[in-house]
Amino acid sequence: MTATILATKLYVPPARLKVVLRPRLIARLNEGLQRTPGVTLISASAGSGKTTLVSEWVASCGRPVAWLSLDEGDNDLTRFLTYLVAALQTLALSVADGTAMNLGEGVMLMLQSPQPPPTEVILTALLNDITTAPNQFILVLDDYHVIDAKPIDDALALLIERLPPQIHLVIATREDPQLPLARLRVRGQLTELRVAELRFTPTEAADFLNQVMGLNLSVEEVAALEDRTEGWIAGLQLAALSMRGREDVGGFIRAFAGDNRYIVDYLVEEVLQHQPEPVRSFLLQTAILDRLIGPLCDAVTAREGGKARLEALERGNFFVIPLDNQRHWYRYHHLFAEVLSAHLIAEQPDQISTLHWRASEWYEHNGLPADAIRHALAAEDFARAADLIERAVPTMRRTRQEVALLGWLMALPDDLMGARPVLSVHYAGALLARGELEKVEDRLRDAERRLNAESDVGMGAIVVDEAQFRQLPGLIAVFRAGLALRLGDVTHTVKYAQLALDLIPEDDVLGNGAATALLGLAYWASGDLEAAHRTYADGMARVQKAGYLSDVISGAIARADIRIAQGRLYEAMGIYGHALQLAIAQGEPLLRGTADVYVGMSELQRERNDLPAARQHLLSSKALGERTGFPQNQSRWCVAMARIREAEGDLDGALDLLDEAEHLYVGDFYPNVRPVAALRARVWVVQGRVGEALGWVQERGLSIEDDLSYLREFEYITLARVLLARVTDDHADHAIRVALGLLDRLLEAAQAGERVGSVIEILLLQALAQQGLGDLPVALRLLLQALTLAEPEGYVRMFVDEGVPMAQLLKRLKAEDRGPQAYIHALLAAFGNQREAPPAVATPQHLVEPLSQRELEVLRLFKTELSGPEIARELVVALSTVRTHTKGIYSKLNVNSRRAAVQRATELGLI
Repeated sequence: MTATILATKLYVPPARLKVVLRPRLIARLNEGLQRTPGVTLISASAGSGKTTLVSEWVASCGRPVAWLSLDEGDNDLTRFLTYLVAALQTLALSVADGTAMNLGEGVMLMLQSPQPPPTEVILTALLNDITTAPNQFILVLDDYHVIDAKPIDDALALLIERLPPQIHLVIATREDPQLPLARLRVRGQLTELRVAELRFTPTEAADFLNQVMGLNLSVEEVAALEDRTEGWIAGLQLAALSMRGREDVGGFIRAFAGDNRYIVDYLVEEVLQHQPEPVRSFLLQTAILDRLIGPLCDAVTAREGGKARLEALERGNFFVIPLDNQRHWYRYHHLFAEVLSAHLIAEQPDQISTLHWRASEWYEHNGLPADAIRHALAAEDFARAADLIERAVPTMRRTRQEVALLGWLMALPDDLMGARPVLSVHYAGALLARGELEKVEDRLRDAERRLNAESDVGMGAIVVDEAQFRQLPGLIAVFRAGLALRLGDVTHTVKYAQLALDLIPEDDVLGNGAATALLGLAYWASGDLEAAHRTYADGMARVQKAGYLSDVISGAIARADIRIAQGRLYEAMGIYGHALQLAIAQGEPLLRGTADVYVGMSELQRERNDLPAARQHLLSSKALGERTGFPQNQSRWCVAMARIREAEGDLDGALDLLDEAEHLYVGDFYPNVRPVAALRARVWVVQGRVGEALGWVQERGLSIEDDLSYLREFEYITLARVLLARVTDDHADHAIRVALGLLDRLLEAAQAGERVGSVIEILLLQALAQQGLGDLPVALRLLLQALTLAEPEGYVRMFVDEGVPMAQLLKRLKAEDRGPQAYIHALLAAFGNQREAPPAVATPQHLVEPLSQRELEVLRLFKTELSGPEIARELVVALSTVRTHTKGIYSKLNVNSRRAAVQRATELGLI
């Protein structure tokens, strides 16, 4: 519920009126500010004065401060990041012209979107925002020990790894966090304060006990207390509270013994026993609260005067910490609260549920549903909790807080959940959205059993939100369609999407649009691209009518992908252009998906061989920032740039980008018809790394005898490329014919599905294979077919990427004056400055172990006068890499010098 940001979590605790000055620690903290970038870790046990020290320091350090007080509810990654951004937005920053700066505004939009991008994308956008800040500032994460979620640790570690110089991060915690502290120490970026530094010295202990706490102890008595508590601030404070009004102070001090835990138990008991009954009762009953405010305390204790009581406790240094400047909200010191809770459980166990119930009711009436739900669950009033959750579901789903929602729903008893059809369905939806598919169907069936009002079971349904209840039949069908699509079951996707359309009322434009779009995606996954485009476009038209324009842009990307697969490149570019106009027409901030449009346009420009334009589109996408892209955009961007690098001959750079793309890939409901791993295998083939490409084939379980499907068509075309690259002299004809058999089957399927893009590529591979067999007439006939299909749409890279053998075939057609001569001339011109690519069909080498493509490149350069270092520069590799390839060449050719290698290679026809 990002709309309900608790401002108290973002306040810097105000400095106390009476405090022990600690200049030695302030100096250490100031020294840490000189580390750029820098992190300060304050790690010490409860009651060590961490928060007090940091609040005192930031009040005088001269830098703007963003403060976030963490609690257990922040273990949800979305909530954590939302509050992190909200804390940064409290900074009073301005740019040179005085304009106010709101850090993380775009990131907050990402977090609130229906489908937030990956955490790395969100953090990258946030870091980019921080780098634009004109001032250095401090971000404090207080009580980080409450975080017990690896995704949050990983996110913070990534933030720290890329920390800009504008921000200094301070982490206060009871225990060391799971962060790369050792690496920060080695880099000199970490400042640390621990228990030993935070303990009061004898002088500080005397100032605290006599000046702050108002005692009049002798030097010996102070020394004894300091020795017994080992300078532990909480122990000294509790001791001081216990000694107030005592006559035998010396006897009390002598009674001190044991470690901190025993001291706390003893001292709190002493403090509580000496309080008037109204105060003692107030302390115990309000111990269930994370935050305290007068009216809430009145509701929980069923007494008035809570505000005055809190103010009196603060004046008496009673472990009450103000959370805002107006001193409306407070909290107990965590350690004090823990011990109070233990006493409450021991003394009033039958009252605990009632206290939580009262807190829940107050939070509900004051518009804080998350806290109301938490206390209802703590009270084990599960019926009330379920009612509150059902009302909160729409907001939780809209703000993508599936983790918190799932936590609440999982806390409800199964029998109660089974009687709540609305909760059961949304439980299924939350599981589906997070990719946890195993229990989705069970929850949907639970709901269905309650929808049949004619049965006794159905009559037992409990419903709070009638509007949501009426939507359930259609929503169940939509979720079933989505589940089937995620599982690759196209048949059932179609079945349930059509059922949803039958069940959803006509005036529910968005619901009908979602069901229609799912139906279109099912057709896409099955390879029926024309039906897919027609149906999906219909669904998106309805979504646009409902006003969800960002989703319309996402739909435009899918529609363009379908048209590209159909070989209709100009229409795809038109779809992208229309989507871009729609996005720009909305003004600032640009709609999500705008960055994705530029990536799609880049890929089309690359196919036209306009590499500068392709690169510029990608730069435009990057400049817009991650907040204007969907979750898949980062992976698609890397793939598009990899293909540009490959076209430019930088194959290693292409592989690096493909590795990054695979790391960033986020699965969704769109069919993944061009897997990154298959693209990488194709680059390996170009590099001559056929063994690694074969490893990919085995990993994917691909075989020439497999049944073919559209979803894996790209992989099987890649398999054909790998097979053609394996050709050896002894079995050259057989290997090529095996590949041709697979290509024939692929061509038949692609033609049946009118997938012209695949048809053109398959025809080109068949032409090159026939060229390898020496059947030039057949090769030219196949090439002419490909040219006929490719010319109207302006394909270029499809031909150029096949390298010299393709250029030779095109030259033959030109010499024979066959085919579209102007188009052939343009294609040949595009070969002009291309780096030589290896043929799709390998040249027989007459070797037991053939040379790799990279070794052949080095071997050709052996014929020149280039030295080893010069060869390395020519190939843009390290000298050690050239030496490794040289050893491989000598071994395979059975020679021991460059001259001998060149002579042997010439004899074998390799160069």
